[in-house]
Amino acid sequence: METTPADEQLDLRSSEFVNTVLDGTHSMLTLSKSESKQSDWNIDWVSCKDFTVELGKEQIKEYMGTWEMHPSWLFSIRFIQETELEFQKQYHYKALWSIPTYRHPIPKNTASVYFVIRISKMKLQTLPVEVHYQVESNRTIHIPGKTRFREKWLKDVIASKALLQDSITF
Repeated sequence: METTPADEQLDLRSSEFVNTVLDGTHSMLTLSKSESKQSDWNIDWVSCKDFTVELGKEQIKEYMGTWEMHPSWLFSIRFIQETELEFQKQYHYKALWSIPTYRHPIPKNTASVYFVIRISKMKLQTLPVEVHYQVESNRTIHIPGKTRFREKWLKDVIASKALLQDSITF
């Protein structure tokens, strides 16, 4: 099936609003992928009608695979909750990032990225899910395909936690 530029533009816009879902299981994954164009900053998100919590988790992993990260970063993902609103359902996930070392295989400082996947009750169920995410301690809401993720965001969260821990004496 041949797609037109208008179809591609619609797909791109739809993908920008897609959210992913994760289940309660954890997985560890090392990510490293170069980013060159904006289309590399996103994935094709599942349609609303085909969405499952497990598929959402897999899609979040796939999306985070587009992030340019040093291979030493690892993450685990867990499904937090489902929220039913009047016109949509929201699925909340947490990706916990860290850099384990031989001395500290379970690092004390981590950084979280919170994902929300929305499924509208009012839109066509064949459209992709809407996704947005926030990095811990930041108010900015990012939309896949609109914002290029920066590894520095995670490093800043970890550095601020380390400074706070150093300033507190027990």
